[in-house]
Amino acid sequence: MTIILSKDFEFESAQSLPQFPAGHKCRNIHGHSFKVTISVRGTVDEASGIFYDHAAISDAMRPIVEQLDHAYLNDITGLENPTIELMARWFWEKLADQLPGLYEIVLHETPRARCVYRGE
Repeated sequence: MTIILSKDFEFESAQSLPQFPAGHKCRNIHGHSFKVTISVRGTVDEASGIFYDHAAISDAMRPIVEQLDHAYLNDITGLENPTIELMARWFWEKLADQLPGLYEIVLHETPRARCVYRGE
């Protein structure tokens, strides 16, 4: 049996998007309540009934969330232009070696705006 297991994390951050056109409101410093969903995909061990320990995802995410929470994203290496598209890839690069079976990163910038990245 193959499944996708997901876990959500939240953080508050400020950002500006310097590549947006002059006069665009997102060029100004503003903040978001971000939600990121980390998903891993794989086969369930029939004997234990388990595929993945949720704690492994939490352990990998803890230092990342601590780095991002209440931070100005543009000051973080690799996030100088913190669009949700580039942020999703940044998360993938931070997590891929730590989370075997990493399948998908979904980054919510607002309750209605999100980006999905599958390492492609």
